[in-house]
Amino acid sequence: MKKPLIFLFVLFIQFVNSQELALVKKNGKIGYISKDGNFKIEPQYKLAKSFSDGLAAVENGGKWGFIDTKGTWVIPATFSDAKDFNSGIAIVKKDKDWVYIDTKGEIQKAPFSDKLFDFNNGVAFIRQNTKVGLINSKMAVVLEPKYDQIKSFENGFARVELNKNWGIINTEGKEVIEPAYAEIGNYSKNTAWARKDKTFGIVSAGKFIPVDGAEKIWDFETQDLTYAKKNGKIGFIDLKGNWAILPIYDKAKAFSKNLAPVCVGSKWGYINPKAEFIIPPTYSDAEVFSSNGLAPVKEKNWGFINESGKLVIPTQYTITANGFVIALFVQQDKGFIDGLARVKNEGKWGFLKPDGTVLANEWFENAELFSKSTEKTIEKKVTTETVSDKQKTETKTATKPTAKPAVKSAAKKKK
Repeated sequence: MKKPLIFLFVLFIQFVNSQELALVKKNGKIGYISKDGNFKIEPQYKLAKSFSDGLAAVENGGKWGFIDTKGTWVIPATFSDAKDFNSGIAIVKKDKDWVYIDTKGEIQKAPFSDKLFDFNNGVAFIRQNTKVGLINSKMAVVLEPKYDQIKSFENGFARVELNKNWGIINTEGKEVIEPAYAEIGNYSKNTAWARKDKTFGIVSAGKFIPVDGAEKIWDFETQDLTYAKKNGKIGFIDLKGNWAILPIYDKAKAFSKNLAPVCVGSKWGYINPKAEFIIPPTYSDAEVFSSNGLAPVKEKNWGFINESGKLVIPTQYTITANGFVIALFVQQDKGFIDGLARVKNEGKWGFLKPDGTVLANEWFENAELFSKSTEKTIEKKVTTETVSDKQKTETKTATKPTAKPAVKSAAKKKK
């Protein structure tokens, strides 16, 4: 007679929930709000930093530790200083030494380096004597120190210098463009601008393509055109190095939503890829369009226009803080980002919605950009199954890997 067997089947499912929190200061205390405008963590801290990798560095009694998005202390405040987490690793000052820790607060032993560098895109620099290499978040050497300088990684690629020549590497330390140029730009769309001797051009598929008369070229960003200078004027070139829009403008910025800010004399307007003015040059400054179709424009102060040029939010705000500048490869500071724009009005900071209303109708003494925080929830499901003792059974545990967090620019070698 076959004996019945009760078999327990256990399935672990890991959910990764991503939310965005912004550090704000109210009545002299720091707290964190969510994108609905409500406080996720009430203002209570004297010193604190923005969330990264689901944790925020907070000061308590003169020491630094880390809290999670519920305000719970995950890593006790025992450090004399602390930096943000990047790729699951943070630099903290323990006693008099800077060390790496993981998200559990455990010290990570790294290969020797003259200095500790922040992680970015899953890697960090190591410097030995005068040469720079890379390690990963498991503290393994990815690239032995060989370069004179490595710039910050942007979208998985970094500029490197070797014997006064510049090239591009990826996060595995492999050369995408060999160091053979006097200057080089950031790598995007399988392309980078570069200068060879005195000639500016485009490096694509390993080939250098000179750009006729170019005196300077800016990085390619969201579209297949970038701006460049010739005879002191600005125009636009394509990925093949051809002048798509003749250099006739005094200043210009990147295309986005098929519109680019250009300056004629002292006034800014917007052109399309055919060099037609869609929005006449009437503003004292202008920025690129955000993905929601709004762009910051300046008269005396800043407001926002739509793609037809209509002023939808009046020019009464300041939109830049702490010396930040706009950059599409990193977290940009001006304009709408994921549906909200950080602005300043009458000495207070808040967040505008696309309809011009203020998030939660509240202004703060300080407000940082929203940063994504990853929370993990584990669900355990138990089921029972009756089987014969001659039948084979199998138990599996399934988990999904944690998504890689967003990163900020890494430290670079100082000369």
